[in-house]
Formats: sequence, C-alpha cells, structure tokens
Amino acid sequence: MEDKLRVGVISSTHGIKGEVKVFPTTDDLNRFKKLKEVILDTGKEELPLVIEGVKFFKKFAILKFKGIDNINDIEIYKGKELYVTRDKAQKLDKDEYFVADLLGIDVADDNGRRLGRLKDVIETGANDVYVVEMENKKELLIPAIKQCILKVDVEGGQMEVHLLEGLLEE
Repeated sequence: MEDKLRVGVISSTHGIKGEVKVFPTTDDLNRFKKLKEVILDTGKEELPLVIEGVKFFKKFAILKFKGIDNINDIEIYKGKELYVTRDKAQKLDKDEYFVADLLGIDVADDNGRRLGRLKDVIETGANDVYVVEMENKKELLIPAIKQCILKVDVEGGQMEVHLLEGLLEE
C-alpha cells in the first residue's frame, strides 16, 4: 500500500503573490479546508508545504503556502503533484477504498478464473468503473456496484467479481 496519497495537481499560478490553482484528485474539494500541510513532489525531491490559505474557484482549490509569496517562487511547480501521508488521509466508510490501493491488484471472477490486474478507475456520475487489463492486453470494464464487486482484499492484493452478462467478450 502507498504511504502517500495524491490529493491534487498544481495546474497554474493564481495571481502574483504565490497562490496556485490546484486540480483536486480527491472526492471532496472541501477537504483542502482541513489540510494543514501537503507534500509537493518536485520530481527530484519531496517538499513539505504548510497551507496558509484556501479559496475555491469553480472546481479548483486556490492554495497559498507559507513562505511562498511570489509567482516566480511557485511557477516552476506547475504540473507537480501534491500528496498527504496516509495518517492525514480522509477516513473511509465500509466498502470504500483509495484508488492508489486498488491499482495493480489481481482480479478473478466468482468461479476462480483470473481475469487480470486492475489498471485504472474511471469516475462516472453514477458509479466508478474498474478497468482490468487482461493477459491478452484487452481491457475489461467492470462497474463498481455491489452486484459485480463481491470481495476486495487490499492487503492480499485480490478482488473477486461477478461478471454480469455481456461484460466479457469470449
């Protein structure tokens, strides 16, 4: 399991006083109000940043970091990802999982047949869709609904699914 979870990506600067526009990769945009610090992955190192201010604009969070007061100091981090440590992550309800924990787990059907590895999670309006890469490199799309997702063992890296008729081309 990942020890850090991505909460956003710096998309651009906002104004000239060091604020950034952050595209959230978390379900709850308001979560940024509760965060006190994030980890900026520069590609070369990880920098802990203290959040000094939070505003919202459309679907973006506008963040101001302590000690960064100039557009030139933050502009170089456009496109870089922001993380939180797992202990600062949102608490999950039963049958909820962090996407980072699901990626790469083995997926098998309820007959024990291995289908492949979970490669991606697509967020739709109604429910998530799990993208499973099969051994033949084709993708299998499985809706993340109770009728299809029978068991998830994140620690063991296993998911058991029931394939509704028409999901798998034979």
